[in-house]
Amino acid sequence: MGLLDSLLGAEDRKSIKRKDSDAGEAGCKALEEFRGSFYNEIRTSEGARRQQQRFCGPVVAMSFNFLVAVGIILTNKFVMGKVGFNFPIFLTLIHYTVAWLLLAFFKALSWLPVSPPSKTTPSSALFSLGAIMAFASGLANTSLKYNSVGFYQMAKIAVTPTIVLAECILFRRTISLKKVLALAVVSAGVAVATVTDLEFNAFGACIAVAWIIPSAVNKILWSNLQQQANWTALALMWKTTPITIFFLVALMPWLDPPGVLLFKWDINNVSAILVSALLGFLLQWSGALALGATSATSHVVLGQFKSCVILLGGYLLLDSDPGVVSLSGAVVALAGMSVYTSLNLKESKEGSTKQIPMQNPVSKAKTSENAKTSENGSEGSTVKNTTIEV
Repeated sequence: MGLLDSLLGAEDRKSIKRKDSDAGEAGCKALEEFRGSFYNEIRTSEGARRQQQRFCGPVVAMSFNFLVAVGIILTNKFVMGKVGFNFPIFLTLIHYTVAWLLLAFFKALSWLPVSPPSKTTPSSALFSLGAIMAFASGLANTSLKYNSVGFYQMAKIAVTPTIVLAECILFRRTISLKKVLALAVVSAGVAVATVTDLEFNAFGACIAVAWIIPSAVNKILWSNLQQQANWTALALMWKTTPITIFFLVALMPWLDPPGVLLFKWDINNVSAILVSALLGFLLQWSGALALGATSATSHVVLGQFKSCVILLGGYLLLDSDPGVVSLSGAVVALAGMSVYTSLNLKESKEGSTKQIPMQNPVSKAKTSENAKTSENGSEGSTVKNTTIEV
């Protein structure tokens, strides 16, 4: 440093220090601007929605939902089977209560995305969504308890045409003939693959039929509010979960058997139920992300894909033998899902291409002509007047 000081004069050293100081101040200013812009992006509903789309696209959201759905199926089978907790509505109530507590924790830490302004979404829409979600989730678990697996799968297959019909009636959305044929192939393949027993129970059949419409409308509303009203998954869950809890409490005396207080609430059983509840929160969150990134119909197809993958996975990895007919149905269903997915990707690509504005060659020629005439003052004034008149 002594040699450097001797070579540089006092003015040079001051100039270097000033440049270093200016560079440091510029870097700090840029960092502060970045932090401020990122904070503003997160603290608005539009920015939070863009962040959700950026970090959780269709592939990530549907993969996340698929993995959690498989995990909660195995966990709920353990809870209702080995643990013996045969209270489906109360189990759903525990799921949503734990979800609400986690959301309240996120809210306290300011991790919860901002909700859109209240004037953009009527409170009646949020109330309806919370109530419908209670019926959809509660009746699904009740149907699984009282019906055979085959009858339960038939009810799930009926959700697909119900969604297509409901979207056509409520939002005037039409679906192409190719997609209709692909969905028909998917439904037929899933029916052949999974419907192995159709044990009929009058009460269970009524529950399954009553579950179809709430399940379809629930998926449509979740998808529409996120895509049209800038809601994020967590913000919408925070608003609707208390309403869902209220309606589950009202449903519990009607659909659950008595004796929940007599259940053996030891540490092992409680731990299993809490694990199921945590997976239930992740399932609700991942399902909302998938509905926000895709559509209600695509989410139902994902559920059917899950059933086929579980069946084929059991055959390939666990030496189960569902039969040639069931395996053939699963393969046909997966082929139909592949066609439906490719049609969706093709339509989204065409839609994004149409959104790119095409510049007219005539307008380009006019622009270049105006640029040339603008060099002359009088001609430039004529161009300005012409532009104002147009």
